[in-house]
Amino acid sequence: MARKHATVANPTAPRPCPPGEPFLRTRFTLPTRPATFVRRQRLVAHLDHAFTTPLTLVNGTAGAGKTLATADWAAGLREPVAWLTLEADDRQPGTFWAYVFEALRTCAARTSRTGENHAVGAVGPGSLTSLAADLSARDRPVVLVLDAYDRLTEPEVGRQLEFVLRHAGQGLRLVLVTRGEPALPLHRYRAAGRVTEIHDAELSFTTAEARSLLRLHGLCLPEAAVRALVERTRGWAAGLRLSALAAQESRDPERCLKEFEADHGAVADFLLAEVFEGRTEETQDLLLRVSVLDRFCPGLADALTLRRDAEPLLAALHRENAFIERLEHSWYRLHPLFREVLRAHLHARMPGLEPELHLRAARWLHHSGFLLETLAHGAAGGDWDLAAGALVDDLAIGQIFTGPSSHTLAALFSGMGPEAESPASNLVRAAEALGRHRLDHGLTRLRRAERQLSRAHDSPGQTAARMSCALLDALAARLTGCPARAERAAAAAAELREGLPVRLLDAHPELVALLRTHVGSTRVWEGRLDAARAVLVSVSSAPGGSATALPRAEARGHLALIDYLNGWIGRAERRALAAVSEAEGAGIGWLVLAAVAVERQELDRARVLLDKAARLPAQDHDPVSVAGRALAMSRLLLDNEAAVETAEPAVPAETASPWVRSHAAVLRAAACLADGRTREVSRLLQGVCDGPPVCTVEAAAIQAAAGRSRAAVDALGSLRAEQHTGPVVTVGTALVQARAAQESGDTATAHRLVARALLDARRERLRRPFRQAGEWLGPLLATSALHELADGWLLTDRPLGHGAPQRSVPGPAPLVPVELSERERDVVRRLALVMTTEEIAADLSVSVNTVKTHLKSAYRKLAVNRRNDAVHRARELGLL
Repeated sequence: MARKHATVANPTAPRPCPPGEPFLRTRFTLPTRPATFVRRQRLVAHLDHAFTTPLTLVNGTAGAGKTLATADWAAGLREPVAWLTLEADDRQPGTFWAYVFEALRTCAARTSRTGENHAVGAVGPGSLTSLAADLSARDRPVVLVLDAYDRLTEPEVGRQLEFVLRHAGQGLRLVLVTRGEPALPLHRYRAAGRVTEIHDAELSFTTAEARSLLRLHGLCLPEAAVRALVERTRGWAAGLRLSALAAQESRDPERCLKEFEADHGAVADFLLAEVFEGRTEETQDLLLRVSVLDRFCPGLADALTLRRDAEPLLAALHRENAFIERLEHSWYRLHPLFREVLRAHLHARMPGLEPELHLRAARWLHHSGFLLETLAHGAAGGDWDLAAGALVDDLAIGQIFTGPSSHTLAALFSGMGPEAESPASNLVRAAEALGRHRLDHGLTRLRRAERQLSRAHDSPGQTAARMSCALLDALAARLTGCPARAERAAAAAAELREGLPVRLLDAHPELVALLRTHVGSTRVWEGRLDAARAVLVSVSSAPGGSATALPRAEARGHLALIDYLNGWIGRAERRALAAVSEAEGAGIGWLVLAAVAVERQELDRARVLLDKAARLPAQDHDPVSVAGRALAMSRLLLDNEAAVETAEPAVPAETASPWVRSHAAVLRAAACLADGRTREVSRLLQGVCDGPPVCTVEAAAIQAAAGRSRAAVDALGSLRAEQHTGPVVTVGTALVQARAAQESGDTATAHRLVARALLDARRERLRRPFRQAGEWLGPLLATSALHELADGWLLTDRPLGHGAPQRSVPGPAPLVPVELSERERDVVRRLALVMTTEEIAADLSVSVNTVKTHLKSAYRKLAVNRRNDAVHRARELGLL
């Protein structure tokens, strides 16, 4: 399509007025674009499609910039443009067509075949037929722009216009600039692909366009300020311009645009005059009342107005682009600025009504199953018992602890006043307090709720409340280290589930996942590791997406701890990495990773991981985490040659933990050994053989180092093959036995046992048992066969066996230095987090094939062919 290189005015001077009423010549003139007008090339390009379809609609709200955008496009056309700005008085067919004929004549698009003497008010079928025939005979189409077409309400005008458009063929391109859909058979045009449409979404200014507009007003603002303004105005042209004009007069334009009050000044005046005033009393009342809502549907609007006319009124407002946006399934929302103006108007016209409107909305939303909105409106209306009751009735109290709404709920209920005293309100207070680890306050509120429920009659709501009690009881049991209480809570929950609707249980998987996680944690604390694993495995694979992310992560973290306690540090690391990847706040996962790093003698990494875990608030209260951190830190200090008198961790628990007691005893004994107090070692290690296998093996190693090799070997006799223990146990056992053999002169047996230990340890990079073994190990590792097994991952530049970490001597340097590209490093780093190829691709926003290509290249450079080997090799080379 040919376009002019410069913008020109309407080319033909007006002719003398026809007989009858005079024409207003300004209505045939393209509107003048102001100095601050921003040409938006994307709109010009879209409007160019008008030459491919007979009909074009530029349909937007008041002040959307549709007239100026269309005028800017029309001014650049070579084709003749007939522009007509319509008025309400043009609604009669005769008046309308007289102005259309004159607009065509003005742009030299009329020929002698079409009558020359049509006065205002005189038009007939023959004239329209003649006009259509005249237009269809043209070599070049004429563009007829009818601005403000929504002012025409006479159906006859629409029928006549469609007749001319249909029969004019390629000779006419009709452009309607309107605030609503015209009374034309649009469904036929849309089905045939014969209409070009531009709506508010396209008319809205982008951030870049808004920046240009502000600069034309002399305002140069930071990108964030411009984005915030566009978000608040939704790119509405008039809102941006009025805001810019207000900012021009401010000493601090950025702050003015950030804080300007839409309900005062020019924006309010514009919206009230153009959108609100002039509507029926029922429509105004509807708009004022729904302004308290973020979104609404006809049923909800009826609940606020106490009428039944919302559906047709909302549909009409949407058709008229009255700053109301239609969402999915007959839901609507108001433009943010319009909503602000309406709420201010509501306060002025109906003071004191807003709280009641919120409560009406809360009751309707609760009945309809919209929980979060129910809570928000219940709180806004000041009825905390209603809000808390909705949360508990819906079995959603677990969302206070986990899921995407947890922070929202915590903030919402933080404003609950003392007047709320229902059982549900006390349960919410208990949950909030226990979530903050305020045990005394939480337990007080929980017991108060339980007493209230014991006096109430059974009902579905009471059953849901008692289920919430069971969840909070299990959490309290976990925080106080009381397994018996957790088991009672689990039994009560199992019984209560039978009386709850399946749909509620299915809708809130986080409740059961949280409860089982708490029970599993207390079982871990109690040392019932197999029973804990049984319940935690079911949580680790629980459905529910983000709703169950935290309990899934905590369950995986506890499973990692169980693996660590059984000596499987590689498996523990994988589970722990999965836990912290799922939810970074799962502190037990970080603790396990730190403990694994200590076993591998990666002490700097262990310290970083322990510090990270310490910054998580839950670590100060969960007994398992408190003990785990204390024990890991003690091992780290011992391995740094900082021998300390390690006491059993001071954990506020009602039940002692056998594995914690055993680990603490081993650490105290190791500290005594490091200080040369060998006489105390045996006393401290009494009873350790009845604890976890890893403690039994470490106790035996300490006994051997204290000169009691026979007692050490005897202690290993308590280990049972069916315990399925991991490399930490097998390696430690082999080293204790090897030491006894070496001391008895059986070097061959010692050599064989050390070889077995090296083979088992190499796969897991398990270095600590060798570091702590003693000087007897050095001569054995000097033999060629054992040296080969230890080379590259264990051998150091200092003798083994002094109880302190040594810097590993790297294997032979590659002939060509290994250099991974940044993207290859990104991929290998994610391999270390046990991510799948698909997960790596999603995380890096690349294709799976691209990830595979980077993997192949990294494998080739690292001289490996497996994922784990790539991670290990990259770490040895210092590439991670």
